[in-house]
Amino acid sequence: QVRLVESGGGSVQAGGSLRLACSRSGYMPSGYSMVWFRQAPGKEREGVAVVDSDGTAGYADSVKGRFTISRDGAKNTLYLQMNSLKPEDTAMYYCGAARGTYRGSEWLGLPSTYFPYWGQGTQVTVSS
Repeated sequence: QVRLVESGGGSVQAGGSLRLACSRSGYMPSGYSMVWFRQAPGKEREGVAVVDSDGTAGYADSVKGRFTISRDGAKNTLYLQMNSLKPEDTAMYYCGAARGTYRGSEWLGLPSTYFPYWGQGTQVTVSS
């Protein structure tokens, strides 16, 4: 059974950086794309970044140029490096996984129900 566990969240001031990690346990066949979504209070979960099964990365416009997604296959870990953080980045961040034929940022427009695997989330709070 696949299990995803996020870590690395915290409280930072605007302009600061955080690196989130998502560790996977359990067998996951090849062909899965991995995503980071976030959800702020009172808002829907939104896609932030994706690395699809062939390694193509995609980003939401709101984070492009500031966030970098990467995956370490040997460690079964997904990362999200977040730089130049803004107060509007404050949210619970979740990693997810799914199979499909979408490419790059197409994944970020999918509903959260499309993804069969989600972690429990890690909180990011950015103060001004």
